[in-house]
Amino acid sequence: MYLLPAQKPGALCLLSLSLSMLLATTTVSAESVADIQKRLNEEVLQKPFSAETEANLNAYIQEATKRGTPPKTEPSRFWRRGYTCADLRRHSWTDYRDCSYYHRFYGRYWPY
Repeated sequence: MYLLPAQKPGALCLLSLSLSMLLATTTVSAESVADIQKRLNEEVLQKPFSAETEANLNAYIQEATKRGTPPKTEPSRFWRRGYTCADLRRHSWTDYRDCSYYHRFYGRYWPY
């Protein structure tokens, strides 16, 4: 005869023990999340952060135009149909910069 887990001797005790361990782990984790987050934030802030700005992009494009340097004609490996240059920012600053220069120089985006 088959017994359901609740009908087996000790199954209910094992289930309640597992549930209490899960709750205890969750409680400990909830209390330490703030401390872990604080340590991670401190680590991130200690590293140098170099976000390129639109001013840097405009300066690059002006300098390249002044020198007569043609833009890179081969699209980025991340370039996809329907993308704009802004979509490349999440992949690479250089790809975003090259796409923006191409777009301003030719008035269109890279081909697919």
